[in-house]
Amino acid sequence: MCRNIHTLHNFEPEATNEEVHAAALQYVRKVSGSTKPSKANEEAFNRAVAEIAHITGHLLQDLVTTAPPKNREVEAAKARARAAERYARVPA
Repeated sequence: MCRNIHTLHNFEPEATNEEVHAAALQYVRKVSGSTKPSKANEEAFNRAVAEIAHITGHLLQDLVTTAPPKNREVEAAKARARAAERYARVPA
């Protein structure tokens, strides 16, 4: 999976529309192989981002869990610690 797409489900506070849009944009960029579409593909690219963001919003609303919501700052700190460990082990 693209490393820039983060889990959006089961966080407090809930994912914002901007976070959902950013995830959709990253997905479309990955699938299309392009970070910025050509003029000929711009409409299809933007439509795909909007549609994926829309359906992702529905998915997040419909998902059910019994787990307590995660804290964004705690999860971000864990991710930074994992990254620091991973990059500390990379041989030069």
